Amino acid sequence: MDKFKRKLKEIAIVIWAFLKDKLQLFWQMLRRVWKKYHVTKVAILLILSVTLVLSVFLSIQARQSNVDSLRVGLEQTTKVIDDQGEEAGTLYSQKGTFTSIEDISPAVQDAVISTEDKRFMDHRGFDVMGIGRAAVDYMLRGYIVGGGSTITQQLAKNAYLTADQTFVRKLKELFLAIEIEKTYSKATILEMYLNNSYFGQGVWGVQDASKKYFNKDASDLDITEGATLAGILKAPTNYNPIDNYKASIDRRNVVLMLMEENEAITAEERQNAAGSELALSDGYNVVDGYHYPYYFDAVISEAINRYDFEEQDILNGGYTIYTNLNQDQQQQMQNIYNQDWLFETASDGVESQSASVALNPQNGGVTAVVGGRGDYSFRGFNRATQARRSPGSTIKPLGVYAPALEAGYKIDSTLVDELQSYGENEDDPESGYTPGNVDHTYDGEVPMYEALGRSKNAATVWLLNEIGLRQGYNKLQDFGIPIGEEDYNLSSVALGGMVGGVTPLEMASAYSVFANDGVQVAPHFITKVVDATGAVVVDNSSPKEKRVLSQAVNDDMNRMLLYVFSNGSAQNAQPAGYEIAGKTGTTQTATDEGATDQWMVGYTPDLVVASWAGYDQGNEDHYMRTSTVAGIGQVLKTEFETMLPYTTGTEFAVGDNDIENIARENEESEAARKLREGLDRTGEVLKDNTRKAVNGAKDLLKSFLDR
Repeated sequence: MDKFKRKLKEIAIVIWAFLKDKLQLFWQMLRRVWKKYHVTKVAILLILSVTLVLSVFLSIQARQSNVDSLRVGLEQTTKVIDDQGEEAGTLYSQKGTFTSIEDISPAVQDAVISTEDKRFMDHRGFDVMGIGRAAVDYMLRGYIVGGGSTITQQLAKNAYLTADQTFVRKLKELFLAIEIEKTYSKATILEMYLNNSYFGQGVWGVQDASKKYFNKDASDLDITEGATLAGILKAPTNYNPIDNYKASIDRRNVVLMLMEENEAITAEERQNAAGSELALSDGYNVVDGYHYPYYFDAVISEAINRYDFEEQDILNGGYTIYTNLNQDQQQQMQNIYNQDWLFETASDGVESQSASVALNPQNGGVTAVVGGRGDYSFRGFNRATQARRSPGSTIKPLGVYAPALEAGYKIDSTLVDELQSYGENEDDPESGYTPGNVDHTYDGEVPMYEALGRSKNAATVWLLNEIGLRQGYNKLQDFGIPIGEEDYNLSSVALGGMVGGVTPLEMASAYSVFANDGVQVAPHFITKVVDATGAVVVDNSSPKEKRVLSQAVNDDMNRMLLYVFSNGSAQNAQPAGYEIAGKTGTTQTATDEGATDQWMVGYTPDLVVASWAGYDQGNEDHYMRTSTVAGIGQVLKTEFETMLPYTTGTEFAVGDNDIENIARENEESEAARKLREGLDRTGEVLKDNTRKAVNGAKDLLKSFLDR
């Protein structure tokens, strides 16, 4: 072993001797280059330049954060206004009952300053010593740990930033704190901080925390109670006295010592307070202004996705959001979804799901929405706006019958209703596609309005094939249906067997074209957003609109879709006392037993409702057993019966009884055309025969004279 060590040492000496000269040479060269090109100065200059640019950028960003409106934003709750200008509720927010600094006990103020930022009254938003501690921690650990932030910095973080412990976030926090200090007094900053802090148990703000733990106003708290609330701030779950009484007492006593060190209380006051028990009493009453969960969820999502708000900002910014919400219609729709007997339940007890959305076709505004059944979760899955399901036969008016009318067909044109295959060749991906009618019966020939009214699959596919697949595909896009190339086939465009699927909101918007004289107004929830200072930050009072169908084509579509409810497949879903138009839709299971999706879309000139029912995860045990009309059809029927009273009651400009008159006129026109053609042919024959007779006579006369 010793021999091996000696050998290893000798090898190391040889290697070092070999490298020593080269390392010395390299070091000398490095020093000359370093000195020649002033690398130290360049490095310092680069660091200073980066620091300057970053400082300027963060300073500009801080000034653009609208610090001037911070207090009024914290003081106000984001409100939702309905279509009549009335307050419909408030959004969930991370704030409590705002109370002025004069109404907050000095004991609380002293306890918070002593614990969170004892140099609060002296610094200008940042504490050099605190920053130094954070910098040392960063160098030692490689990441930012908690602590080091002043009350002003914590306020900036709570109001504008995330809780991520990153270096960039700390820098943003620092510059925002400086701006806040420039704008507000120390008393106002402390007031905003205490009203915007989390105190555990789902309670925000010192006033609500006082009620939650002691059933007192914040102005009436004594030293021990104030120290308890201040102690909660470090870890609200761990130090609130309801969840962890002993830990809360220990933390309170630490706060009392800090208050004594900061000369906020005397030693005697500390001893008396530390020796007392807490008289807990919960007097906090939760006021829930989130009255219409699915509608308010959709409003928040639209604010985030369409107008680039951050969720925290829209919830806590004190905005006033004007919407198209009709509270009467929304309440009626919610009441219907509380009636379990209207919906199916599988044999194993799993409830079917459903969603409905209503909009005003004249302005595109969503008036009511329910996104599901059962338990609700904040900003959870909203099936009315997010669930993409195959639309079944509700697609027929959009992708086949409307473009057929545009192509020159009439509502009484004869369609072929026969079982036949399409694309029967090896190069066609739809080779052998044979659509059949649900009842497996075929009329051979059927007028267009009857084919749509009775939802004839065979005739519908035949018609699409006649006008051209591209025509139907393009028309769906015109209606706002997001169809992709994977659905460029007869089945998807004619019968709604789409891969991508559609949402109830998209279907409601598409059918709003029929209800609004061929014009589609972009669907939306929000009409205007006003910030806490009264400035309008979003104005959607004039949404985009486009003409999709001519008035003449649209009138014929209304005649046929009225016929669906008066004489067609949706007769049993016609609401009592009202006339509506629309279409049913069903997608079958793989075994053709029951349905995967049930759809019903109905409308009047004032209201469009699209409703869907099915299971989120359908399988052999979870499918719809009733017919579409007996299932979701009864939901839609009830919705119209209860919601139409809250509309202006505009009547259709046309009726389905027009169909007979139009058919008669077309028959008369056809008879007249045939008569004219017959007369024309007779005239041509007479002219031809007369010409032949004259020519014959001439020939005969010439022959006679030649003799």
